Amino acid sequence: MTTAWKVRHEGSPQSVDVPSQQQVLEGLLDGQWEPTDEVRGPQDPDWVPIENHPALAEAAAEVEPPPPHGHDDEAHLDMNALIDVTLVLLIFFILTTSYHALMKRMQSPPVTKGKVPLRKLTDKEVKEQMIHVVMKQEKGHPVVRVEKNEVPIDRVGLELRNYVRNNPGHNQLLLQYDRNILHKDAVHVQDQARLAGIDRVNIVVPPGPKEGAGAPKGRPKG
Repeated sequence: MTTAWKVRHEGSPQSVDVPSQQQVLEGLLDGQWEPTDEVRGPQDPDWVPIENHPALAEAAAEVEPPPPHGHDDEAHLDMNALIDVTLVLLIFFILTTSYHALMKRMQSPPVTKGKVPLRKLTDKEVKEQMIHVVMKQEKGHPVVRVEKNEVPIDRVGLELRNYVRNNPGHNQLLLQYDRNILHKDAVHVQDQARLAGIDRVNIVVPPGPKEGAGAPKGRPKG
């Protein structure tokens, strides 16, 4: 009978001859064999896992289990590239939004007498075609009145849509606001008017120094 030890991977039909038990232990400690690999000594009738063999079990218990084998995932996404693209898009949208707001400010300059031609409206035009909106700054907050009905500034769009739907032919806005109204609030109302389907916004020119501090004299800007 042979005196060599035989070692094989678990369930493998092929085995390797090892001259002695000591070399089996050295191979186990060096990582050549794993505790779950099978061994068969010269006197053993069957294959036994190294970790269960009476002569090798104690040494196998001291061997740390091998790290799990990783598998390459073909569907793996490179998150660095995705983050870079996201940042580029974010910067693009920020710049686009800033440019759009700047263009609104440039396209809506304050009205100055003598430089911008003013158009006078008749009472008939105002009554039959326009929705009168008045904005005033009261206690530090903008107050909006649509045809004398006070409306929160965030609901102006809804109120204008309802008015246009219930009053066919009223497709223009007559906007009147005092000098304390913030520019962004006035622009917001004009934007909501266009979204409501109003074709044209007419802005009432505030009174100049010579006209006193009273109400505007109703000379709208076309």
